[in-house]
Amino acid sequence: MIIISLLDNDFYKFTMMQGVLHQYPDVDAEYTFNCRTAGVNFSGMLGDIEKELDSLCTLRFSKDELDYLRQVPFFKKDFIDFLSLMKLNREHVKPKITPEGTLSIKVKGSWLLTILFEVPVLAIVNEIYFRKMIPEPDYEGARNFLDSKIEIIRENSDEFRFADFGTRRRHSFRWHDEVIRRLRENIDPKNFFGTSNVFFAKKYGLKPIGTMAHEWIMAGQAVGVKLHLSQKHMLQKWTDEYRGDLGIALSDTITVDAFLRDFDLYFAKLYDGVRHDSGDAVEFGYKIINHYNKLGINPITKTIVFSNSLDFRKAEMLLNEFRGKINVSFGIGTNLTNDFPGVTPLSIVIKMSRCNGYPVAKISDDAEKIMCDDPAFLEYLKSVFKVK
Repeated sequence: MIIISLLDNDFYKFTMMQGVLHQYPDVDAEYTFNCRTAGVNFSGMLGDIEKELDSLCTLRFSKDELDYLRQVPFFKKDFIDFLSLMKLNREHVKPKITPEGTLSIKVKGSWLLTILFEVPVLAIVNEIYFRKMIPEPDYEGARNFLDSKIEIIRENSDEFRFADFGTRRRHSFRWHDEVIRRLRENIDPKNFFGTSNVFFAKKYGLKPIGTMAHEWIMAGQAVGVKLHLSQKHMLQKWTDEYRGDLGIALSDTITVDAFLRDFDLYFAKLYDGVRHDSGDAVEFGYKIINHYNKLGINPITKTIVFSNSLDFRKAEMLLNEFRGKINVSFGIGTNLTNDFPGVTPLSIVIKMSRCNGYPVAKISDDAEKIMCDDPAFLEYLKSVFKVK
C-alpha cells in the first residue's frame, strides 16, 4: 500500500479544500492527468494503479490526525468535522492505459469531494513506474547526492530558507521519508523550515507549508463572475477565507504579466508575497520588484517563493541575485525526492480541466505547461487577459 494516510498530501490541498467547503460547496470539477515527459510507456501498470486507488479510497482520517489538524489556527471546526466524515470515492477516479502505453486519468465529481485526489494519485503513479522500471535503485548514490545538497545549505546558512515540495513526483514513500528525516537531523530549522507534506510535517514536527494552487485561480473562470474579473475574484475570495493568513499568491495561472495587472495596490499590500512556478526566475524576480516599487511598496518587506524546477545550485544563484532586494525562500521538489544516479524523473501533473462543466485553462509562462482541453476557450481567455 503506497498511500497509508490521507495526510500524505500537500498542505495546500487542505487549505483550498476549506475554502471550497465554505465558498463553493456546490461546484463540480474535473481533473486531467498529463505526462509531459516524452516517450514514457506505462504498459502493464494499470492493475497496480487500480489496486492502489482501491486502497486509497478505503482510508479515513484517524482521531490523532484530526487532532493534529485542529491545532492549525486557521482551520475551522466545521472543516475538521467534515474531514472526520469523509472518504474518497473510488467512482470519482478513472485511469486507462492505451495499447501503446499512454496513461490517462480523469477525476470527476464535486470539487469538495475530489480535491484531495491529485497529489496521492501522482505519488502512486510515480512509485509504481519507478518500482517497475528501476527495481534496484541506487540508494547510496542518492544519499551522496543529498549530502552534497546539505553542504550547499550549510555554505549559505544565514539566508538559505527552503521547504520540501516533493510529494507528487517522489521516487517512493520510503525515500521521501528518509529525505525528510535526514534533512531534519542535519539542517538548522531556520534553513529547512517545513514541508508541503502534511503526514511528514506531523511525523517530524515540521511546519506544513502551502497556500493555493493553480486550480483555485482557474476555477474562477467558471463560477459565474465576468471572465476578466475572475483572477481578482479568487484572490479576494482567498483573503475572505483566511483574513491575512496564508498570504502568498500564485502568480502564473494566466501569465505573470496578466497577474500583475490584477495585483494592484490593494492586493500587493494585502498579500505577503508571491510564488514563482514558471518562466525565467530572474526575469520574474525583477518584474515583481519593479511592480512593488511602482506601487510605492518596499520590496524588502515582501517575499518571493521560488518553486519552479529548482535544484540547490539554482536556488543558491537566486539567493545571491536577490539578496538585499527582496526576501526569497524556496520550495524544492523533484530534486529532493527523486534524484537518483542515472534516473530521469517523470514530469507528470493532474490539473483542473473543467469546472461546473465549463472548460478552464492554465496559461503558464512556460509553453509546455499550458493546459486546456478546449482550444476555442483558450484563445478567448488569452484575448480577455491580453496574453499573446
